[in-house]
Amino acid sequence: MSLNLFYITNKPEVALIAEKYGVNRIWIDLETLGKEERQKGMNTVKSNHTISDVTVIKPLLTTAEMLVRINPWHDGSADEINAVIDAGADIIMLPMWKSVEDVQNFLSVVNGRAKTTLLLETKEAVECVDEVLKLDFDEIHIGLNDLHLSYGMTFMFQLLADGTVETLCKKFKTKGIPYGFGGIARLGKGMLQSEKVIMEHYRLGSTRAILSRSFCNIDKYNNIDTIEKLFMNNMNALRKYEAQCSKADEQTLLDNMRSVKLSVDAIILETKKATK
Repeated sequence: MSLNLFYITNKPEVALIAEKYGVNRIWIDLETLGKEERQKGMNTVKSNHTISDVTVIKPLLTTAEMLVRINPWHDGSADEINAVIDAGADIIMLPMWKSVEDVQNFLSVVNGRAKTTLLLETKEAVECVDEVLKLDFDEIHIGLNDLHLSYGMTFMFQLLADGTVETLCKKFKTKGIPYGFGGIARLGKGMLQSEKVIMEHYRLGSTRAILSRSFCNIDKYNNIDTIEKLFMNNMNALRKYEAQCSKADEQTLLDNMRSVKLSVDAIILETKKATK
């Protein structure tokens, strides 16, 4: 069983390349409310996607699903959700929820017209997750970037090293809800090497991951043939490595977990030194 991979793009030609090489979900990102303030000064993706991007790309897809991240729950959420469903979204993602009520409101408006996924990325969400898990939704994803900011942490993979992700994954698994966490860079890349993160997905029973911008940073390339070659090579390498992870014994998985903790500690130390 390989990971269900998400890729963020509003470029039709890139979406089709991603689908061709096995990306399972094309992600249109409508979230803008509060994002600039939360991630100020960080090298993160700030989206300029629109609902019309869903309308354009959805009819082109033959195997990949169309995932749309809406804004956090607000006064205009019902209208936004209805517009996203009308545009053809297969899956709608609710970010930055902080209460059971936020999730109930979201699920009530969607009302079974699309799949629902919850992006858990606030400490308040962690605190109420047991109650949320009693509700009827399709899947959940741990957003490491905003969640580590919510806790005032230095590095997003601290949540993987300190057991937070594992504790949450166990709760999801017990409830039988499909889950994933964070993003993955292309093999050999990432502050915490991508291979270590991928193996943790397999140890923790995660079945979903976001392909990070560094997996195929299309902003660096103007040539669509170059982008296609990168996608082909990076996806082939990723799936081959996943095949190894799927056969890893318990000791190998535990050794990798320990390596993750050591690596994260070293990264935090270096980060703190650099900011002094």
